[in-house]
Amino acid sequence: MSAKDIQFLRMTHLRGPNIWTYRPVMEAWIDIGALEDCPSNTLPGFNQRLQAFLPGLVEHRCSVGERGGFLKRLEEGTWPGHIMEHVALELQNRAGMQTGFGKAREAGVRGIYKVVIRTRHEAVSRAALQAARDLVMAAIEDRDYPVAQTIADLTQMVDSLCIGPSTACIVNAAAERGIPAIRLNDGNLVQLGYGANQRRIWTAETDQTSAIAEGISKDKDLTKSLLTNCGVPVPEGRNVASPQEAWSAALDIGLPVCIKPVDGNHARGVSLELYTQAEVEAAFHLAEAEGSEVLVERHILGDEHRLLVVGGKVVAANKGEAACIVGDGVHTVQFLIESQINSDPRRGEEEDFPLDTIRLHEHPTAVMELKRQGLTGECVPVMGRKVVVMRTGNMAVDVTDLVHPDVAELAALAARIVGLDIAGVDLVAEDISKPMKAQGAAIVEVNAGPGLLMHLKPAFGPARPVGEAIAKHLFADDGKARIPVVGLLGHADTTGTSHLIGWLLHLQGLRTGLSSAKGLFVGQRCLQAQGGIDWDNAQRLLINRAVQAAVFETTARQVLTEGLPYDRCQVGVVTSMPKAEGLQDLYIQSDEQMPNVARTQVDVVLSDGVAVLNAQDDAVAALAEYCDGEVMFYASSEDNFHLAKHRSEGGRVVFWRAGHLILAHGMQEVDVLNRKLPAIDKFFRDQILRCNEVLAAAAAAWALGVPVDLIRAGTKSFGQSPASH
Repeated sequence: MSAKDIQFLRMTHLRGPNIWTYRPVMEAWIDIGALEDCPSNTLPGFNQRLQAFLPGLVEHRCSVGERGGFLKRLEEGTWPGHIMEHVALELQNRAGMQTGFGKAREAGVRGIYKVVIRTRHEAVSRAALQAARDLVMAAIEDRDYPVAQTIADLTQMVDSLCIGPSTACIVNAAAERGIPAIRLNDGNLVQLGYGANQRRIWTAETDQTSAIAEGISKDKDLTKSLLTNCGVPVPEGRNVASPQEAWSAALDIGLPVCIKPVDGNHARGVSLELYTQAEVEAAFHLAEAEGSEVLVERHILGDEHRLLVVGGKVVAANKGEAACIVGDGVHTVQFLIESQINSDPRRGEEEDFPLDTIRLHEHPTAVMELKRQGLTGECVPVMGRKVVVMRTGNMAVDVTDLVHPDVAELAALAARIVGLDIAGVDLVAEDISKPMKAQGAAIVEVNAGPGLLMHLKPAFGPARPVGEAIAKHLFADDGKARIPVVGLLGHADTTGTSHLIGWLLHLQGLRTGLSSAKGLFVGQRCLQAQGGIDWDNAQRLLINRAVQAAVFETTARQVLTEGLPYDRCQVGVVTSMPKAEGLQDLYIQSDEQMPNVARTQVDVVLSDGVAVLNAQDDAVAALAEYCDGEVMFYASSEDNFHLAKHRSEGGRVVFWRAGHLILAHGMQEVDVLNRKLPAIDKFFRDQILRCNEVLAAAAAAWALGVPVDLIRAGTKSFGQSPASH
């Protein structure tokens, strides 16, 4: 391509750790053609037009490492691939998908670049890259570009495609604790952890949230009955079936009363402080429209409060505030709602707004509240008149630090009585800092799946780390979210090793998943005979609740086109340096590029994990510097330079000596196996596994704590098992 244009050649979603980073990325290959000769400082007015389109680019530090760093690079002169990277990241951030990682590198062919950006959703990042290309070209060609509309379109994609903010806060908190996450559907069902040690969340519900407890929480009358039996203060009330029965109940209970649907939520259909028969009967119809039955309760004096209980502890509390307007003698109620209430930046239609916009046609309770004050949406309140629009659903003020221990104890007790591990406990009290009984306060609802946004984005007071509290609840400080994961990479010599490792873990009593070139296995059962190392198939092992350990064979092509199917591993094995042959379509031209690919397998080893490296391959041995954990070398001879040096420094090594398999930790040795014993002579003569593959498998098993006797027995018995077929 010779024209001044930017063309996409390919766009790849690398869903797991890759040559760029630990996280999922979008990798776009672009051809900039004649623009290779046109860095940014040679394009008249380009830098100014780009900054006018996206003023937020000033915050990009780039390689300069300081605010305005990217703008400095523009002034010095940089190329369209690098510029597209930053523009795409800025568009994603403006759309609400916060990411910061990006790279732009020459592919090795003039004018061809690989542009990489961190992604949280493939479709959003594809659209952001496409928009970045169009915006950069508009700046080059000095023409308009619809920045606001593009950001609005991307924002809509983020809102509809990405996990919601409540779920995201839990996932992010889990990530801070080193806990991996897998999204299980297009909504907010997320798995935290791997295999048998996984937990699942669905927004603020967990796999410990029982259906029975959720059912109880939806039945407000049943909830009150259970709480009353256990001494928790609740308002007097009863279910009613008609407006007349509601008024009769109100008289029996004593005015004022409140009316709500028995199985409603989010304060829909709830009417407070009702005094007259007309108000009660109108409120009955509103509640009936939102639920199957209607509940009349004694009205409790005080403010609404929502206490978030996680694992038996109150971790956050908010107080409600009424949504009000003040008349100006000129504008209608409807206009004032828009200008004084809906203009609040905390209000919006999407899930990531803590407060809803108020549309009278969507909120019958608001219409009723206005009617009680003699108003409609078309009325014009006199100057200075305060008008209450909604009394419920506005939990905007953080009061966590004010909660009295007695209140916290009763809220936690209420959640426990209903059976919820995470609950939103609604109570009405005049002063949350005082005991409940002394002020006649009461718990009015206990809700499953409580909203978290009010605690993450309160109007007043600090945000509370509710995601961290939930992550800690799911995985105690000493709890394990991971299962042992072994990853193997080499040049066509890892299949046999992966199966032997799987067999040794099986003998240790672990139900082991295995993803290899031969297929997908769990235990001794083959789930799929082909496509075992395909990313989607491999991840099936991590989603399987029965899997207690997993072994993954990986190829260099998979690292380059899909990424690894796991985020980190306990043991990373590199048996040989992969070759560039067959990877030319990925712009891999020489073997000198392969260490950067192979290091991915070492980069992902956990800090308490082990990299098992073939010391006979100098390029593989050199990968040791990239390991966050321990390094273990293996070689056919104990005289190998890298192995001998590592052993002299107290490291662990595995080698053959006169036909004996030796595990050595410094100068301490264990003789594991004599390959010349008659019982296993056929094993090697038939070349079921070559000697180096036995070394690698034994080293990996040793790294995982498999006892020496099991390594010996497993190596002897391997080949008699369906796992090797």
